[in-house]
Amino acid sequence: MIAAESAVGTVSFYVNGAWEKPQGREMQPVTNPATGAVIAEVPFASETDIDRAVTTAHEAFLKWRAVPVVDRVQVLYRYKTLLEANAAELAAVLTRENGKTKDDASAEVRRMIQMVEVACGMPSLMMGDSLNDVAAGIDCKTVRQPIGVCAGITPFNFPAMVPAWMWPFAIACGNTFILKPSEKVPLTPTRSIELLHEAGLPAGVLNLVHGGKEAVNALLHHPLVKAVSFVGSTPVAKYIYTTAAAQGKRVQALGGAKNHLVVMADADMPKTVEAIIGSAFGAAGERCLAGSVLVPVGDAAGPLLDLLVKRTKSLAVGDGAKSGVEMGPLVTGDHCKRVDGYIDKGLAEGATPLVNGRDVQRADGFFLGPTIFDHVTPEMTIAREEIFGPVLSVMRVNTLDEAIDLVNRSPFGNATAIFTSNGKSAREYSSRIEVGMVGVNVGVAAPMAFFPFAGWKNSFFGDLHAHGKDAVSFYTEQKVIMSRWF
Repeated sequence: MIAAESAVGTVSFYVNGAWEKPQGREMQPVTNPATGAVIAEVPFASETDIDRAVTTAHEAFLKWRAVPVVDRVQVLYRYKTLLEANAAELAAVLTRENGKTKDDASAEVRRMIQMVEVACGMPSLMMGDSLNDVAAGIDCKTVRQPIGVCAGITPFNFPAMVPAWMWPFAIACGNTFILKPSEKVPLTPTRSIELLHEAGLPAGVLNLVHGGKEAVNALLHHPLVKAVSFVGSTPVAKYIYTTAAAQGKRVQALGGAKNHLVVMADADMPKTVEAIIGSAFGAAGERCLAGSVLVPVGDAAGPLLDLLVKRTKSLAVGDGAKSGVEMGPLVTGDHCKRVDGYIDKGLAEGATPLVNGRDVQRADGFFLGPTIFDHVTPEMTIAREEIFGPVLSVMRVNTLDEAIDLVNRSPFGNATAIFTSNGKSAREYSSRIEVGMVGVNVGVAAPMAFFPFAGWKNSFFGDLHAHGKDAVSFYTEQKVIMSRWF
C-alpha cells in the first residue's frame, strides 16, 4: 500500500475502521532521508477532523469497555502473529522514511512486538485485590476500569515502537485510542494499523490522524479525551503536560535527555567502546537514550579515546537499506542542519574535535557522520543541550565522585551508564545517581516492555511512566468496593 518513490501518494487517516484520504487539507512532504526524494504527502488534520475522530472513539468506547478483557486481548494475539509475519516489511518501511539501518529498524520492530506480547497479559495485569472481613461481615475489593478515550502523540525516531508503548496497553485495558504520529514518519504507523485492521479490531477502537500543532491542541483541549501520552522534546513535553493537566486530563509526557556514559579505568575497553558506539551513534544519535556525553574517569581517558576514535572513523555511514551500513542519515534536511550547527558551536566554544562528521556529508540525502569532541566543559552548548544527533562530547573527570556530581547537575535525568569491572563502583553509581534508567556495562539502558520507561527530572512530566505496570495504572481508574450483606 506504500507508494513507490516514483509515484508519490497521500497518507490516509484511519477513523471508525475505515481509511480515508482527506481533501483540501494542508499537506507536507515525507522524504527518504537517504536520497532526499519525496515518497509521500501527509495531510494535516483540522480541529473538525480531531473532533470527529474523538467522538467516534468515544462511541466505540461505550461498547468496547463492556467486552471481557479475555476477549479484548484476542485481537492483540492475532495482531502479534501478523507482526511476526510482516516484520521485515515493516522494518523496510521504517528505514525508508526514518533512515535507520536495517538492523536498527528490525530491532525496533522486535521491541514493538514485545509491547504487544505484554499487553496480551492484561487479564492478569488488570487484576485487583480483595480481602474478606475488613470489619465484621464487611468485605473489600479493588477493581480497575478503563477511563475512556486516550490520545498518543509520538515522535519521528521510533515510529513503530513508541506508539506500541501506548495503544496496546490502552485498548487491552478497555479504552479507545487516537494516535497522532510525527508527520515526518507517517508510513510506519500506517502500515502498523493496516495490520491491526486485518487482525479484526472493532471500528473506532483505534483511530489514526496526522497533523501538527492544530491537531495536538485539539486533542489536548477536547473534553472527551481523558488521557494523553507524549514522547518528544522537553519544551513540547512541558507544554503538553501543563496544557492537558489544566484540562483535568491524565498525562505522561516524556521529554529530552542528555545522557552520560561514565567509564572507569578498570573497564573492559574493547567491549566498552562497542557499547559507546552503539549508544552514541546508533540510530544516528536520534534517540532519547543515546549516550551524548562521555565521562572518562582518571586514567581511563587515554586508552579509551584511542580505541574509540579508531573505531568511530571506521564506521560505515550510508543508506540504511544497504547491507554493511552501520549508521544511516538523519531524518530530514532541517534536522541535519540543526545538528551540524552544534558542530559549529563546539568548535567556536573551544572544544577539541577528534572526529568530524562533516567528512561524510554528500549531495544526496541528509548525512552527517559521527562526531567526537574532547575537552568539553560544562558551560559549553554541546555539554548542556540535547543535540539529538551523532555528536559525542567528552568531559574528563578525576574521580567517581566528580562523575556523579557532573551527572547530577544536569537538568535531565533520562538514562546513564557506568562501565567498570568493580562491583562497588557500579553499586555506588547506581545508588547515588539522579537518573531514572541506569546501565551497568550496558550502553543503552532501555527497559523491556514489562518494566517502566522511567525518566526523571526534565526528561519526564507526570506520575506514571510508559509501559510495564505503570501503563496499566495510567490507562485505568482504580475503584474500591466495600460490601456487606444482611
